[in-house]
Amino acid sequence: MNDVFMNTYHRLPVTFAKGEGAWLFDIDGNKYLDFASGIAVNCLGHNYPPLVKAIAEQAAKLNHTCNYYMSDVSAAFAEKLAAACAGAGMKKVFLSNSGAEANEGACKLARKYSLEKYGPGRHQIVTLKGSFHGRTITTLAATGQDVFHKDFGPFTEGFRYIAPNDIKALEEALDPAATAGLLLEAIQGESGIHIQSQEYIKAAAKLCAERDILLMFDEVQCGVGRTGTFLACEAYGVKPDAVTLAKGLCGGIPAGALLAGPKTMDVFKTGDHGSTFGGNPIAAAAGFVVLDTVTKPEFLRSIKAKGEQIMNIIKSWNHSKITEVRGKGLMAGIDITEESWPILEKGIARAHSAGKSGLLVLAAGAKTLRLLPPYILSDTEIEEGLDILRSLL
Repeated sequence: MNDVFMNTYHRLPVTFAKGEGAWLFDIDGNKYLDFASGIAVNCLGHNYPPLVKAIAEQAAKLNHTCNYYMSDVSAAFAEKLAAACAGAGMKKVFLSNSGAEANEGACKLARKYSLEKYGPGRHQIVTLKGSFHGRTITTLAATGQDVFHKDFGPFTEGFRYIAPNDIKALEEALDPAATAGLLLEAIQGESGIHIQSQEYIKAAAKLCAERDILLMFDEVQCGVGRTGTFLACEAYGVKPDAVTLAKGLCGGIPAGALLAGPKTMDVFKTGDHGSTFGGNPIAAAAGFVVLDTVTKPEFLRSIKAKGEQIMNIIKSWNHSKITEVRGKGLMAGIDITEESWPILEKGIARAHSAGKSGLLVLAAGAKTLRLLPPYILSDTEIEEGLDILRSLL
């Protein structure tokens, strides 16, 4: 089966056939507790009844229409998304079909804003070392990790990387004569769940406002409730000029979004940007269910509580192979003394032992495990999954 695919993924030896809640089942009927959520995508787990119903009903009505026109469900989804992000100052929405596409849109938005206001030459985008913004040539250029750059240059020029949580480096890099925007993740997911400090984000917001540099948050992985607030930037008390979302936005259906605040909401004009599948009706129907669920205050509180439960349990182990644990909401990074990938392999192999369940976790670098479980995970499933993880270690 795998012979037809290009060799782009280090695939684990399992093929899944169905899912239910926080569980996945392979083609042989073995079951696995899912602490990966398809890398933060299946935020409401698998086979979530309201999501399934919305997708099926929409598929029976309208699958797609091009963006020459509006669809009723896409309009409703966009309005609900803008309302969900209003607390962070967002006003308007551009719908795309991936996080990389949303981040490309943010870079274009910053460059056009700066060009129109200040003229040529002020086009640099500052990003952070350890960041991940996508796999297109431009979003690879924005990504501050050399491991992703190998073999693919030359890249789109005009990107500069600085150390995270370094205010002095930030002050130096945000040159008002050269810089159009600062693109950052409040929590860097791909490099191991690294959290920007309150002081750093406040300084970034202040400097960007003073120098008229766009402050843009990439919340592709840490947004849509993952940290216990709908947007991770909300917890910092700042209102950015743009925010990007994807992954969990439509609960498993491909989708992305670029949201713009007052300063940027009218920068794009007709023909400046587009996306064939952006605002797809099926994705919008699924996204409406996600927003209707995740934006409820009690649901967000439950994400925080579950995240605290996970962190407290792991820290209580005092495990000799664990050197550090970081996390917020249902994002956790666990630094270990050995290579991370064999732990993932053990989690798969465990399901082939009589009467045992497997466990799906993620790697984030050579010696870091990453947990991104679905929001609907029960307390019992948290305990069961962490018991398995401890046994794997």
